[in-house]
Amino acid sequence: MENETAERSGYVAIIGRPNVGKSTLLNYILGQKLSITSRKPQTTRHKIVGIKTENDVQVVYVDTPGMHENHDKALNRYMNKAALTAVKDVDAIVFMIDRTKWTSEDELVLKSLQYVKCPVILAVNKVDFLADKETLLPTLQKLDEKYKFAHIVPMS
Repeated sequence: MENETAERSGYVAIIGRPNVGKSTLLNYILGQKLSITSRKPQTTRHKIVGIKTENDVQVVYVDTPGMHENHDKALNRYMNKAALTAVKDVDAIVFMIDRTKWTSEDELVLKSLQYVKCPVILAVNKVDFLADKETLLPTLQKLDEKYKFAHIVPMS
C-alpha cells in the first residue's frame, strides 16, 4: 500500500453573549480580519464562516451573533436563532465568556447547550484585564461545576 495520509476536517461553532470576543477569536485563528470587530454590541448579525487549513487538517469555524435575553425586536430573535442553529451538526463548540462576569445571558447560552452531544470548550476571555488575578482560579472552579466542559481555557 502506498503511504497514505488521513485527511481530517470538522466544524466548530463559536458562541456566547454579545461583546465577549467571538469575532476577534475567529480573526486570530484565521490570521486575517474576516469578521468585523467593534466595541458596539451586535456587530455580528449573521453567521460568518472561516476556514483554516493546516497540513492535512481543515477546520470550518462558525462565528455567531451574540445571544441575549431581549426578545422584543425581530432582529434580536433572528440573531438568537442564528446562533442556536449554528450549534447543530458541529463537531465542537467554543463557548466564550468575558472574564469572571457570569451574566444571565451567559446562563441563556449555557441552557442552549444542555442537549448538544459534541465537546464544549469554555473560553474565558480578557483575563488580562482582571484587576485581581487571584479571583481567576476560584472562578474557573465554579465554572467547572456548571457544565461538563471538555476544557476551560483562560485567554486574552
